[in-house]
Amino acid sequence: MTAMPGAVGLEMRVAASTVQVVAVVVGGPLLLGLMAKVRARAEGRIGAPVHQVLVDLRKLARKERVRAEHASGVHAAAPIVLVAAAAVAVAMAPLVTTTPVLGHSADVFVVVYLLLMGTVALALAGLDPGTAFGGMGASRAMTIGAIAEPALLVALLALSLQARTSNLPAIVAATLAHPAWTASPERLLALVALVVVVLAETGRIPVDNPTTHLELTMIHEAMVLEYAGPELGLVTLGGAMRLGLLFGLVANLFFPWGIAAPASPMALLVGLVVLAGKAAAIAVAVALVEVSTAKLRLFRVPELLAGGFVLAVLAVVTGLVTR
Repeated sequence: MTAMPGAVGLEMRVAASTVQVVAVVVGGPLLLGLMAKVRARAEGRIGAPVHQVLVDLRKLARKERVRAEHASGVHAAAPIVLVAAAAVAVAMAPLVTTTPVLGHSADVFVVVYLLLMGTVALALAGLDPGTAFGGMGASRAMTIGAIAEPALLVALLALSLQARTSNLPAIVAATLAHPAWTASPERLLALVALVVVVLAETGRIPVDNPTTHLELTMIHEAMVLEYAGPELGLVTLGGAMRLGLLFGLVANLFFPWGIAAPASPMALLVGLVVLAGKAAAIAVAVALVEVSTAKLRLFRVPELLAGGFVLAVLAVVTGLVTR
């Protein structure tokens, strides 16, 4: 007996989403390691190997589980929510293919709110133990998120207006069908706005410095100071997955060539290799910018994010005018 065409298509979409999740789980930490390596080389140091973050995650998974004295179930559940929300967003996003298993549900609003769910969970975890550093980091993170998330949503809305759909895989497929869109004014404005938002969402310079533990400057690190062992590993993995997802979205929404459309074993392999190359190129560019850029003062960060939001609004207005 032969399998039904719909069943074959479903199996391929499930395989494609599985490949995407595995690629981001492994590739996200590798991107962090690549960025650290590039920064070290640019500063005249040898630096740790690119796979060092994966080694650290394995080490953390084997450590004893230690929790803060006054922490509740919120503190324990936050890393799971962070990783789960990132995994669902990755499974439905157009990273390796334009036909993931949940592609019909990959609306702009769904993906943005999945990212917001992880942000809120981590902020609640920072508040839960009742420490001063945790509350400070959570307050700063939510202040940044209150500006960054709307800017992300509006920037993606500019792409939605051009493609006449808010479905991310459909936007990528429409861009493949209309290559000239990549040089349009609304796309360029949306790209700059999205880059600013991605730097904020992933805690990179000039918004945050992931390598510092100074109480006057840290944001993300302040929220996770009470984590240790496997839970700290989950937080690190969740952050790496978010970085891999956002880098992949930037690559495919604006430079979608090489993505598998439709999905097939060979096309998935090509799409995976091309995605890895594009994400690595973005990571190297971000790392080089970090070396030559100083972290902004905390009170200047909202100005940067507000500028990104204004650019996103201009992208929407330009798209409406030129339709």
